[in-house]
Amino acid sequence: MDNEPGQLHERVEVLATYGLAPGQQCVPRRFKRASGQTITITELGLRHPTHRGSRTVHVFDVTDGASEYRLEFDSERLTWWLTREAMYGQ
Repeated sequence: MDNEPGQLHERVEVLATYGLAPGQQCVPRRFKRASGQTITITELGLRHPTHRGSRTVHVFDVTDGASEYRLEFDSERLTWWLTREAMYGQ
């Protein structure tokens, strides 16, 4: 992992909804950090699958209106990770 500002590797709990409509199959709605802080997601940005070795990881760029976050869902291990955080204006 590089040392770019905002780069993280923090396991998080995520509440997501699942729907039938295109683009709505999996939508993270809020997540809870290890510190206990709960972030409510107000907007979903880019979303795309990628591969880490043989595993598929789904990447979600989201915001709570004050900061931008990148959440990653490992579909093999069924785990969510917070991998990036950036406050607006920084």
